[in-house]
Formats: sequence, structure tokens, C-alpha cells
Amino acid sequence: MPELPEVETVANGVHERIRGERIEGTWFSGHREPFKASPQAMAEALAGRRVARVYRVGKHIVMDLAVDGAARHTGDGTPSPARIDVQWIVHLGMTGRLLVSAASVPVPAHTHAVLQLSSGRELRFVDARRFGRLDLRQLDENQGPGGQGFAGPGHEPLTIGAEDFARLFHGRRLSIKAALLNQKLLHGVGNIYADESLFHAGIRPTRMAGRLTRAQLEALRMALQEVLRHAISLGGSSVSDYVDADGVAGFFQLEHRVYMRTGEPCRVCKTAIKRTIEAGRGTHYCPHCQK
Repeated sequence: MPELPEVETVANGVHERIRGERIEGTWFSGHREPFKASPQAMAEALAGRRVARVYRVGKHIVMDLAVDGAARHTGDGTPSPARIDVQWIVHLGMTGRLLVSAASVPVPAHTHAVLQLSSGRELRFVDARRFGRLDLRQLDENQGPGGQGFAGPGHEPLTIGAEDFARLFHGRRLSIKAALLNQKLLHGVGNIYADESLFHAGIRPTRMAGRLTRAQLEALRMALQEVLRHAISLGGSSVSDYVDADGVAGFFQLEHRVYMRTGEPCRVCKTAIKRTIEAGRGTHYCPHCQK
């Protein structure tokens, strides 16, 4: 499943390519699974609006859409920002892809949504396993991304401070790996980046979260943020189906220290990487470097 760096990469790529575009029309497949809001409601809400911004919230991609009409002005006559009244929300699930394509490029199999843009290009949601989700949020005049727009659960890992991070795990009677995967605590962290961050922090994934010292938790917070930012800079990890908005694979899998490296030598101490099951997930660690 795409995690924070992959979703960030896709959201940034879509934003750069279609910001300011007008949605001229839509098409949705007849499958039920990807849709949390009905295709009819989406078609009515999306058509005719302009893409103001595309960004990530946790593992979700949020598209702010503005009314496409005459520019509004403030009291002093200066143009006011376009009013965001609709958000289109995409969760990639296990195999979802959000691709910006020329209309002349054949539509891939397993495409479930197509937004036809004013430039003549299309934004396509493709998902073979149909675990992804498409949703819609209507905002009233007093709402927006900073108000009642989509926020998602949990804290943002890239910006959380030391005090808040330590408070998340205080007294938790579960493994630190399980705690990192809990989206109600930190949204966007999944199996890959939990394993990689714990390695960089020198913490074994089976350690109880509530028993870690403040120094260990601060080392983990800093490792998590460093790993996530480095992964974003390399376009994420392509270990399965993930590609960016242009259909290009990421490169961070080449930097993995433990994830999916069972039996291979640790790149620091040469000890064989071990695999266990923690929180129901395959978990990879170095028995020498992680205590």
C-alpha cells in the first residue's frame, strides 16, 4: 500500500500538472467498490469547477475545487481568492494509481474514474484490486481546508514536535511497531517506513512503546522525519504497483536498510536481517543494531 512518501509524491505531481485546470467532464466505471460518494454526485459536483490545489492528508490525496465564475473582489477592489466549495478525496488503497495522461493515450484496464480537463488532458484513477476509495466533501461558505475540510485522523509525522510525539506513546501497552502503524496516532506511516525508521533509531520493533525513554522517542521522531523526507526526495518506494502521476517508479527501495531484506547482511554491521510478525505485519530488523 502506498504510504506517506508515495502519496505525497503523487499529490505533488498532480498539483504541479493540473492546478488551475477546469474539469470539463467526468466518467466513472460501473463498479461499486471504489466509490464512497455516488458517481452521479461526483459528476455533478466536479464538472465545471477549477482545480485550486492538490495535496496530501495522511494517506489521502485531497483536491480542492473552486467555483469557476467571475472573479470576486474584496471591499478595496482587489481580487479575493477563489472560493473552495468542493473537495475530491482519493485513497489509493493497495494498487491505486492517479495518472495525468494525454487523452490520446489508451485508457488502462481497471480505470474507474476519468476527469476530462480544459487542457485536453485527463486525470485517471486506476485500481486493479479496487481497495482504493473516491469520496466527495461539500463545503459551505464558511468552510475550507482550514475549517471543516478533510483532515483525517492522527498527527502529521513530518511536522509533529517532540512533546506531542512523546505524549502519543506514553503508557501505551503495545509494541512500538504497532503504535507507529496506528493511523489514529500518526497518519501516513505504514510498514515500510515504520521498519526503516526503527532501524535508523536503533530501536527493535517489538519494544513496548510505553517503556521507551524520552531520548529514544526523540531519536525515533527525528529518524522518522528524516526517512520520510529522504523517501519523498527519491519519489517513494516502488516495491509493488506504485508509480507517480507520470507513471514513473520511485527509487527509495534502493535505500532500504531492513524492509524486505530478510537474510541479507545489514548494511552497517553485516548481521543477517531478521523477519518476524508484529501487529499482524511482516517486520524486518537488525538484531545487532536494534536493541
